[in-house]
Amino acid sequence: MSLPLRVSTVTQRANDAAALEPPPALRPYLDAIPDGLLLIDGRGRVVLASGPVASLIGHPGAAVEAARLRTLLRAFARAATDRRREQAGRLRSALARREAAAFELSHAARRLTVAMHPAEGGGWSVTVSDVSVRRAAEARAEELARLDPLTELPNRLLLREHLDEALARLRRAGEGCALLLVDLDRFKPVNDTLGHPVGDALLVKVAERLRSAVRASDTVARIGGDEFVILQTNVANPAETQALARRLVDLIGRTYMVDGHLLTIGASVGVALAPADGQDADRLLKNADLALYRAKLDGRGLFRFFEPEMDARMQARRQLELDMRQALARREFQLHYQPQLNLETDQLTGCEALIRWRHPERGMVSPAEFIPLAEEIGLIVPIGEWVMRQACRDAAGWPAPLTVAVNVSPAQFKSDRLVEMIVSALATSGLPAARLEVEITEGVLLQESGRTLQTLHRLRDLGVRVSMDDFGTGYSSLSYLRSFPFDKIKIDRSFVSDLVSKPDGEAIIRAIAGLGKSLGMTTVAEGVETAEQMHRIRAEGCTDVQGYLISRPVPAEDLAALLAQHRARPTPSRPGARP
Repeated sequence: MSLPLRVSTVTQRANDAAALEPPPALRPYLDAIPDGLLLIDGRGRVVLASGPVASLIGHPGAAVEAARLRTLLRAFARAATDRRREQAGRLRSALARREAAAFELSHAARRLTVAMHPAEGGGWSVTVSDVSVRRAAEARAEELARLDPLTELPNRLLLREHLDEALARLRRAGEGCALLLVDLDRFKPVNDTLGHPVGDALLVKVAERLRSAVRASDTVARIGGDEFVILQTNVANPAETQALARRLVDLIGRTYMVDGHLLTIGASVGVALAPADGQDADRLLKNADLALYRAKLDGRGLFRFFEPEMDARMQARRQLELDMRQALARREFQLHYQPQLNLETDQLTGCEALIRWRHPERGMVSPAEFIPLAEEIGLIVPIGEWVMRQACRDAAGWPAPLTVAVNVSPAQFKSDRLVEMIVSALATSGLPAARLEVEITEGVLLQESGRTLQTLHRLRDLGVRVSMDDFGTGYSSLSYLRSFPFDKIKIDRSFVSDLVSKPDGEAIIRAIAGLGKSLGMTTVAEGVETAEQMHRIRAEGCTDVQGYLISRPVPAEDLAALLAQHRARPTPSRPGARP
């Protein structure tokens, strides 16, 4: 009974295998499919092999047809050049458990995927695909994802990988490394004046110079618009990094020729060393950034190494920022007013509004400490609006025609609603526009001069007076006097302090006073502190003065008494006064 059954079973399997062989007419279609197809019966024999299989695995077609599954797959495993032992183990497991499995291997300079699926009756279907082109494209895409598209330098992602590798070597073998953060100085004006194509071309040239300054084992990366990072490896002595930082500052600061333009920029560099300044990537990057911030504060075009106290200063700065953000809501800001005196009449003509910050724990915080920070983080706009509104409210209670002068920052001039805000402040307070004076510095006129001049003319049309503060300290002050007819120019206190110590001090003040008179502008000398300074300023023709000799800045509630006291005192005699 068993023998006929065995013969019958074998015969049946043979018939099944024969049934799997496709009609000859279908063979060209199967062979036209790029992926190779293998059908294997329950005894492990190949009963169908499409033409591409032979070329993909480098096996003659007849040999494939005659092969058994284990023999064929062992040939794949032997041909694989990567993870051979792992592939063989997965193959054995899949065959034993009759589970679907997929393998990827390198074979004959090709990248192949072999997918196996169990079939009923103990057989298998196997597909063989050539994924060489796709894997090459994926590898290229992955490479490009780690490169900056403009300069083809490593980007932040690849830098982080290289940094992690360097820190692993540090832990394993004690090999030190250094991070140098490079931020370009004066790059933004190139973009703004010559356009982004020129700016991009300049960045490419900067990248080339950075590459030329480092060793092959170092990494140069671009992590932002004009920010670069250099990872210096195998650092045995900080002097090596110092020499590189000095070389970078010098190299980037040399003149560039870009599209017919001669361009000069600079670089500030912050340096952190491993392991001294940190042994993990985040801390090193943070400390290098703190050193870079210090280099900028110290004047740019410099390099600075990280020092522990930098972190403490930054923490204090962050706390100051948090306190300042709450100061407006808590009404901790207040205005003090410093009077201005007319030298012809010896009468007070108005006051300049000066902001003060009375912190509940810090006490009185100097404007020199918090105003630059407010400008840096953008808080100067809401603070400046509060100053304008409060100054108009206070001045509305002063006796006419006393004026109030309010400084307006460059950041406020960038706002589209500056004029509307001033109109609102005047309307709410009831202060006539002619009693408000807006003071600007040259920094306002340096940016978007056409738009700025338009804003100044709108203010003039409202009846608001406009004065230029710190006159003489900028390189274009005279040209600005031609572009806009200021009502007043304020001579910087540095010239007043030079009256006694420098022989040309009087000549400079005389020239500015004469210029103001010829243009019909009031001239105010700031920082007058002594009677001798007052005497000389009178002699040189200034129309007004402001300084401690007249009065220190006083709170708004004390100003009324100061005004009354000044009106009650007798008019002092002066050279050239009428009897």
